Amino acid sequence: MIDQYVFGVHAVTALLANKLRPTKLIYINEERIDKRIQDLINLAESQKISIEKLSTQKMNQQFAEYTHQGIVAVAGKLQEYCQADLIRLLELCKKPSLILVLDGVTDPHNLGACLRSADATGVDFVIIPKDKNASVTPVVSKVACGALESIPLVRVTNLARAMETLKAEGVWIYGAAGEANTSLYDLDCKGSIAIVMGAEDKGLRHLTRELCDGLFSLPMNGSVTSLNVSVATGVCLYEVIRQRA
Repeated sequence: MIDQYVFGVHAVTALLANKLRPTKLIYINEERIDKRIQDLINLAESQKISIEKLSTQKMNQQFAEYTHQGIVAVAGKLQEYCQADLIRLLELCKKPSLILVLDGVTDPHNLGACLRSADATGVDFVIIPKDKNASVTPVVSKVACGALESIPLVRVTNLARAMETLKAEGVWIYGAAGEANTSLYDLDCKGSIAIVMGAEDKGLRHLTRELCDGLFSLPMNGSVTSLNVSVATGVCLYEVIRQRA
């Protein structure tokens, strides 16, 4: 099993709280003494997880590429879901279901932010393609603020086939496209739906567009013509829960 680094207070707290994968070791900056860190230490000790305290200098040297906030956990590999798991995950969904599909989001910060919004809005699971999409990294985990520990992330080899599976199971699929005439606020989001967001620069791929049951756009009333994909994702998902409320 490949170990993965999880860093940052929120992400490590979620790792310890959800227990979906083993935590093998936690590095803590010995010079950081505050209640949040002490609470994490207490939680780790209650689970008999080893703690190694390092100086600020050693912490920054060992984890130079990360904004670690003085805490880094060494965890087992995150559980992976694939194309074959889709039917089972759909059966476990709440009704009506809400699924997020990301078509080519390559920036790990954007992927992490999308996952955070997905968790906050009660998305059942997130689908990403294996190729030409950001994969799970410590940066994604940090930006997701614990969402990776609570929401299934499905990596599929064939996004088109995955979308066809969703449709066959009664899920309506709506894709975000800047040129679409239908507004996000005109969608009926009360049934089981999947929201599809495209790549940061190119948007949805042609085949992805063709497989959507409908396309929608976000109203842009200022001088900019588009939103960052993670911001747009949050707007879309919160409109779904607003309608369902």
